Amino acid sequence: MKFSYYPGCSAKGSSADYEKSTQAVCAALGLYLEELPGWNCCGSTPAHAVDTELSAALCVRNLDIAARQQAETVLTPCPSCLSNLRHAAKRMEDPAFRARVDELLDTPAAQFPEVTSVMQGIARVYDAEAIAAQVKKSLKGIKLAAYYGCLMSRPPEIMDFGDPENPTLMESLLSACGAEMVDFPLKTVCCGASFGIPERAMTARNSGRILELATQMGVDAIVVACPLCQMNLDLRQKQAAKEADAFFRMPVLYFTQMMGLAFGIAPEHLGLEKLRVSADELLRKIDGAQAGEGDR
Repeated sequence: MKFSYYPGCSAKGSSADYEKSTQAVCAALGLYLEELPGWNCCGSTPAHAVDTELSAALCVRNLDIAARQQAETVLTPCPSCLSNLRHAAKRMEDPAFRARVDELLDTPAAQFPEVTSVMQGIARVYDAEAIAAQVKKSLKGIKLAAYYGCLMSRPPEIMDFGDPENPTLMESLLSACGAEMVDFPLKTVCCGASFGIPERAMTARNSGRILELATQMGVDAIVVACPLCQMNLDLRQKQAAKEADAFFRMPVLYFTQMMGLAFGIAPEHLGLEKLRVSADELLRKIDGAQAGEGDR
């Protein structure tokens, strides 16, 4: 099955590991991601705060490319991209706003295809039984906390991700891979998002709460679907530990990396070497559980 694909800017830089694992997992599932030709940045976090019409125009141009490719659905891995693209399409329902945005584009926008997350796209095509059928290395015995962050499910009327306080899609996918998913009460609490540079202490406090609870719950890893969340919880983990006066050694993986491991994809093909906090212990535990199952 083929989907049009909008990778977003971070996929080509800071979250190249997310991109690598997304491509690997989708290929294993038989999903072909056709990257939009000539796509541009969606505006990321700041654009809409500076100029709503320009921000919308950036997104609409991408949607227009997809429409002219006759795409029905566009997948994107990044919650910020998903939010911006969906907000822009919604705002374009206002004729006056649409007219102003069209003036900023070379050609007036065509119809807009549906935009959804890679996670939702996978779940839409494959149920739990189909996911389980792809598993080569069961995650049985691996205890995980699914962390969605503040944006993935909010606002619910735009993001369409189920209960905004208690989304469960990531748990469903990883449970199908054999993992034990804990009931993580901070799953939608903000980690600090893009304030990692201007408000480092605040971001460290927010991330520290999440890491501390995950550590107390004895999970083997936190699993995310957002590049900013991954950065704050992994790259800035030492800062969070210092702020919390604690010690953390918590791997933070993308859900596609965990699914990829379950599918038997080699760690180097999932970008695990890019993690600041090593996942080596997690990998040994997965291999050990697999060996134990084989001895029975």
